[in-house]
Amino acid sequence: MKMQNKINIRVNPKIINSKYRHLIKDYTTRFIVLYGGAGSGKSFFIAQRIIWKLLDCKMCNVLVVRAFANSNRDSTFALLRQVINQWQLSKYFKTNESDLRITCLLNNNSIVFKGLDDTEKLKSITFAKGDLTDIWIEEASEIKEEDFNQLNIRLRGAGPTKQMILSFNPVDINSWLKAFTERKDVYVLKTTYKDNEFLDEAYKQELEKFKETDPYYYNVYCLGEWGVYGDSVFDKNKIAERLKNIPKAIKTGLFDEDGNFIEAAEGYITIYKDVEQGYPYVIGGDTAGEGSDYFIGQVLDNTTGEQVAVLRNQMDADLYATQMYWLGKYYNEALIGIEANYDSYPIKVLEQKGYTKQFIREREDTFTGKIVKAYGFKTTSITRPVIISELVQIVREHTELFNDRGTLEEMLTFIRNEKGRAEAKNGAHDDLVMAIAIAYYIRTQQSIEVVKPKEEDEIEANDNWEEDFINYGV
Repeated sequence: MKMQNKINIRVNPKIINSKYRHLIKDYTTRFIVLYGGAGSGKSFFIAQRIIWKLLDCKMCNVLVVRAFANSNRDSTFALLRQVINQWQLSKYFKTNESDLRITCLLNNNSIVFKGLDDTEKLKSITFAKGDLTDIWIEEASEIKEEDFNQLNIRLRGAGPTKQMILSFNPVDINSWLKAFTERKDVYVLKTTYKDNEFLDEAYKQELEKFKETDPYYYNVYCLGEWGVYGDSVFDKNKIAERLKNIPKAIKTGLFDEDGNFIEAAEGYITIYKDVEQGYPYVIGGDTAGEGSDYFIGQVLDNTTGEQVAVLRNQMDADLYATQMYWLGKYYNEALIGIEANYDSYPIKVLEQKGYTKQFIREREDTFTGKIVKAYGFKTTSITRPVIISELVQIVREHTELFNDRGTLEEMLTFIRNEKGRAEAKNGAHDDLVMAIAIAYYIRTQQSIEVVKPKEEDEIEANDNWEEDFINYGV
């Protein structure tokens, strides 16, 4: 790196973990997120990157933030000093331990360390040269979204491209960070201890032990999968294991008005296993009712109970019904059971379209008091515990049947409240869970037999006839 005052400082790139090396000179991306498991080296790399940038840029002023100010001294401040010492650059930096400030003596670029427990002090931050250009939020999972928004507002003005780096372990799937990492304007890199080239073997072996002793801890804290606070209704260890091995979708898309499946990356139908001729399927549906924003369709292979496709989207009820209609047609006239509690309109649309292969329940007629049959699944104080209990058992005994990450992650946030009722944790959704619970419940109204197509029988008979013809020389 060539400095403004002709001092040449050379840093061997091999001392930077190759997993992160491509980010060392990325000075244009507004948001960078590094998250994952313990021992991945993400915080150490960020410290390396900040020192590099201080030396490499004419103007670079960094604010390092944690939820509490006193936690910086033994973590981020110590880490940056460690990098300076390892790179033998101490004579080029001045460190002030009283007010936690590091200044590059070559160009007056500097780093300040603050906590969000004293927001007034954040407003009074000044730099010897220029304005704030960079923010590093360490342990971002400890801060609130409104705090992040305030920091983002501070990072404005003309001059160099402003940049914010967030680092954290994904311990809570309900965190605002989950949605943030899915934004298109955010560069995200997930790493684990397996990516750290400089991690000693003894520490790796300690982490590996959790595979057997605590699979959930291993999945969340070692492999960096999203976790959940509190006790899930479903077996967290089994879900954690499955999340490590779920298959990739074979295609995503949606149906056009003629029932053709159009593949599209932004499609809201995800297919994990395509339809097989002669196989029976069932589809459980959950409408966007109280406490929910999504319409859901969960498709199961009724011979095995395996989850083969998922529909999830925010849409109007009639469009949802049309997609469910074609989804049912696509999967061999699947049995469809849609929850009828909040919006029975999709059920009526299916009936109007002539789709009568719907789950039938018995109910009492309001006027006559007689028991009549009606389409759709009704969630009540009696049926709800039944379908949830059945799903809990299936997850515990046959987690390999679940292929959709979103469904499994939603199960992690499905907990028992203080009254013992199984429900989605505050701020989380239960759409996918309820839809697949309904799908498993309605399976008894659908065949489990694979029907061999007649065309294959005829072809096989013709093949045998042709073989006889040849053998006998007729």
